[in-house]
Amino acid sequence: MLQQVIALLIIVFFIFRLIIQRRTQQINKKEFGLWLTFWLIALLAIISIKQIDQLVARLGFSGNGINFLIYLAVLALLYLVFRLRLTLAKLDRQVTDLTREVTLRLKK
Repeated sequence: MLQQVIALLIIVFFIFRLIIQRRTQQINKKEFGLWLTFWLIALLAIISIKQIDQLVARLGFSGNGINFLIYLAVLALLYLVFRLRLTLAKLDRQVTDLTREVTLRLKK
């Protein structure tokens, strides 16, 4: 129970920080919506951890709901790292192309 309270407080803190970042326009509406959805889902998952425990048990997995949530979080993080890597590769190509174009223009 104490872990749930701590987790809920942390999530509420992140939601407030998110709202402040949106008001100061540090993030755009799309990012705000994405992160707000993420934190609200996390909040709901923490509140309904007992139902998740029951679901995991009915599905036949060993362990408890919190382990299941951690596995999902790790998968989500791996996906985000993959997307970030693709974005960095695209930016690298764009910088290379831009550098090449500028160099060719300077030689003329």
